[in-house]
Amino acid sequence: MNLIKKYFSDWDLYEKVWLLLFSTIIIGLSVYWKDSFIGVVASLTGIWCVVLIAKGKIANYYFGIVTVTAYAYVAFSQHYYGEVMLNMLYFFPMQFVGIYLWRKKRVSKKKDDVKVVYMTNKQRLLWFIVIVVVTILYGFVLKHLGGNLPFIDSSSTVMSVIAMILMVFVFVEQWVLWILVDIVSIIMWCTVMINGGNDVAVLVMWVAFLVNAIYGLYNWIKLEKRLRLKESI
Repeated sequence: MNLIKKYFSDWDLYEKVWLLLFSTIIIGLSVYWKDSFIGVVASLTGIWCVVLIAKGKIANYYFGIVTVTAYAYVAFSQHYYGEVMLNMLYFFPMQFVGIYLWRKKRVSKKKDDVKVVYMTNKQRLLWFIVIVVVTILYGFVLKHLGGNLPFIDSSSTVMSVIAMILMVFVFVEQWVLWILVDIVSIIMWCTVMINGGNDVAVLVMWVAFLVNAIYGLYNWIKLEKRLRLKESI
């Protein structure tokens, strides 16, 4: 119990309430809509994962391992093949890469927090060009495979791939991409609901992800500024 209290000692009231609120909403709506168990697991672990990322905590990757596996299963049932390939062939192994790299970038050996940094303008331009080109090419691949909403699916997939790379290298700009990914994903899963799907927990998860990504951008800007001030003293 003391270990849990110590871990949450640097969490403010907003973060605790946010986590409890969305976890409760997901469980409540899942029961009402008779959502699948695997969908609930993907959503709940996903919520914990992204909140821990926003806090700059290495523990996010352990929840991420469960999230990407469960989410891939749900996405496969809706024929979002880009999402399936993204999660199992990329996100899953990247959880272990993230654990390794974030441990090397910890603020101190006794803390779970990491040092966050900004990209250079050259890096931003390079990644923007890569995202546009690859999104178009991959969209045609998904269309050929008969996937649902191929170019929207492609944009979500490509931006997620790039955002994950930026994330493991603790770049603040990752949050801009996650915000875009979350908006696109909300559109995708709203389409599922309109067409009679019952994956409401997954839809709520993406809405929660969007809220968290906005907060994550705000919090990482503060973290970077705080670390820079400490190093200048």
